[in-house]
Amino acid sequence: MIVAFSVTPLGVGEDVGEYVADAVRVVRASGLPHRTDAMFTSIEGEWDEVMDVVRRAVAAVEARAPRVSLVLKADIRPGVTDGLTSKVATVERHLSENPAPSGDPEPSENPVPSGD
Repeated sequence: MIVAFSVTPLGVGEDVGEYVADAVRVVRASGLPHRTDAMFTSIEGEWDEVMDVVRRAVAAVEARAPRVSLVLKADIRPGVTDGLTSKVATVERHLSENPAPSGDPEPSENPVPSGD
């Protein structure tokens, strides 16, 4: 499974990077495959191990902030591994095979009926 999550401390002011770094440290120390970007950290593994990391990441922020917001999205797909890289590789392959056209997009092959 892949879980993308965001932990945000509330009540600590606008500069929250230091608190978010506490959560990311927990993820990195887990040893599970992960990626962090500007909005989310994604982590891949089995349900119990991923959810334990998320719980500990929230606890790390909660230890220093009076309130914590958690946003979580999960792709639960048993038997699939290396989804963090393979899903992106698939999209990149499609992009390289069919580069974006210049100018206006082509008309749809299945236009929506106008109702006339």
